[in-house]
Amino acid sequence: MNIGIDMMGGDYAPLEAVKGILLYQQETTATAHLTLIGDETAINELLAQHNVSLTNITVIHASQMIEMQDHPTKALKEKPQSSIAIGFHLLASGKTGAFISAGNTGAMMVGSLFSIKAIEGVSRPTIGAYMPKENGRLGLLVDAGINADCKPENLSQFATLGSLFVEHILGYDNPRVGLINLGEEEGKGNLLAQAAFPLLKENKSINFIGNIEGRDILIDKADVMVCDGFTGNVTLKLAESIYDIVKRRNIHDEHFERFNFEVYGGVPVLGVSKPVIIGHGISHAVAFKNMITIAQRMIEKELMQKMKDIFTAKA
Repeated sequence: MNIGIDMMGGDYAPLEAVKGILLYQQETTATAHLTLIGDETAINELLAQHNVSLTNITVIHASQMIEMQDHPTKALKEKPQSSIAIGFHLLASGKTGAFISAGNTGAMMVGSLFSIKAIEGVSRPTIGAYMPKENGRLGLLVDAGINADCKPENLSQFATLGSLFVEHILGYDNPRVGLINLGEEEGKGNLLAQAAFPLLKENKSINFIGNIEGRDILIDKADVMVCDGFTGNVTLKLAESIYDIVKRRNIHDEHFERFNFEVYGGVPVLGVSKPVIIGHGISHAVAFKNMITIAQRMIEKELMQKMKDIFTAKA
């Protein structure tokens, strides 16, 4: 098992990425081989400073870096020696089995779609975001922002992809799928929600429980919450603001601490043929450690093959 890491992505790279690798080594018994991509001199210096074991570590030099403000498609074309471009080349050629980055989100999405491609039968890949439930469980929101405009069949596919992730990575049997809507009754909502409902109801790959409302997102009503990316991103940013507010007000509460994105690392790109994890630009060591852990689990559980099997059966 080999996991590629963009060491130059994020506001605190490569230092926090190196510290995250150290945490991963300290807390994980069966560690994967890690391929670190970035400024070779800077990475090696930091590995030595922090006493990171070089067992199962390979460093690959990248002479270029895609900045946060760079145009995603243009940057990947014009910076072929960047850490993100090299990372996707290694993933596409089978030299690594997963790729993680806290760098330019747009470039990560473009790389996911055009370097490793969508799973056959998936019309649009999606990004999932974690929603902490009041009772301690974790929900997955799909789509979290890359598909602002969707068709009803997109939502049905998001539900299938999200269910497989929740079942095999979060470990929930027969996860409950809810369609985010402005009312619980069938027939409620805009044209998209009204058209998506019967498709979700007929989808034999999921456990569809019907419509859920905004007030249900943070309680234990559904494990997978489906919506278009516009709605999902607004919801995600609202959830992120909760953590910022409680920190500013010096409120200490176990539930609200779980709104800290670092606890989960990054969000998975679902529907592409290999594991890709995208982290927040301000990721610190714990987030990098958790991104590596998620990628390792996705490989161990052969999640992408399970997704391919489902969509092959539907074809």
